[in-house]
Amino acid sequence: MENSSLKSRVISEFEALISRSCPNRNVPQKFKNLHVAILKKYYNASDVSIDYHRKRVEMEIILDDNHYNPKRINTYLPTLHTNLLFKNLKDFLKASIESDNKSIAFYASLLRSYANKDVTLMAV
Repeated sequence: MENSSLKSRVISEFEALISRSCPNRNVPQKFKNLHVAILKKYYNASDVSIDYHRKRVEMEIILDDNHYNPKRINTYLPTLHTNLLFKNLKDFLKASIESDNKSIAFYASLLRSYANKDVTLMAV
């Protein structure tokens, strides 16, 4: 039961982070990086670019991970160039949230890195 509540808390905190990262205009670079990281994880993509004005995502989705070898330079990975359109970025990103353990760990690490560091500490 404890594990389930922790997963749901991480997911709800991550959804709140996504909501904060999708303003109506002028997305800061740190949130652009967050959006790219979310889409790279969900789609297993190697190259993601988001056109916020045209509401379009272009990416190279890796088709087969078996060709990947971390011990050598990978000059060829089979990819599929994809061009996706979205109506609402926040809903598009929230739809890509998964609840498996590996994804929850990824979201928790993103939450730690995007935590509000402007917290004031009071000495008692």
